[in-house]
Amino acid sequence: MAEDERVARTPHPGAHRALWPYRDVRLAAETLAREVENRVPGLGTARWWKEERGESVFVDFNQNAKDRTVASAYSIRPLPDARVSTPLTWDEVASTRPEQFTVPTVLDRFAVVGDPHEGIDDAVGSLDGLLTLAAELGPAEKPPRSGDGSGRRQSVMPLIEVARTKTKAEALTALDEWKARHADLVPALHPADILVDGMRGSSSLWYRVRVNLQHVAEKERPPQEELIADYDPWAGKEWPGRPGP
Repeated sequence: MAEDERVARTPHPGAHRALWPYRDVRLAAETLAREVENRVPGLGTARWWKEERGESVFVDFNQNAKDRTVASAYSIRPLPDARVSTPLTWDEVASTRPEQFTVPTVLDRFAVVGDPHEGIDDAVGSLDGLLTLAAELGPAEKPPRSGDGSGRRQSVMPLIEVARTKTKAEALTALDEWKARHADLVPALHPADILVDGMRGSSSLWYRVRVNLQHVAEKERPPQEELIADYDPWAGKEWPGRPGP
């Protein structure tokens, strides 16, 4: 079977063979995210680009990708306190925080309340409704492309880049320096306007710092300045088959 025709399969014995190819599974996930945004605007969003989300929770449909591994329930996360991906009841969602669920606390919790996911594999659903809704909604809005011929996305937000660094600590230091330079603008910024993103490098993460000036009056917005730090994660790398500089 060709890779793009592989179908999602339910894991439990005796389950029916799933009916939808990968492209439909991904479309259904994106449609679910869009419908959440339509029903609770300002609370949930399907906007993939971080600067367009504001304070909304991103429904990450892009985890349905061929190169992704999704953390299953009760997976231990790579954090110092060993947090655990933990199923919740709906009543718990608003009143709990991720740091409450660690290896010791989840063991105790499981002993008391059991597994909220119990029986989930026996409640097999259908994607038909979401695929019908996808046809009704039409294609999702895509960001414009840059006019410089690079094909890169052109942000619709007034972004400036502050720094590119090797470590997160260096990124936060650069951000503090930018804030000190532009102390008069800081009160206008919202928490979601500060973007410190871990970016994929050749073998490890590097960090990019940007500021969204959407809440700063247009006449007061500073221009793009020289980066406070300009780490190049690709410096010194050689790529087979590519000519040198």
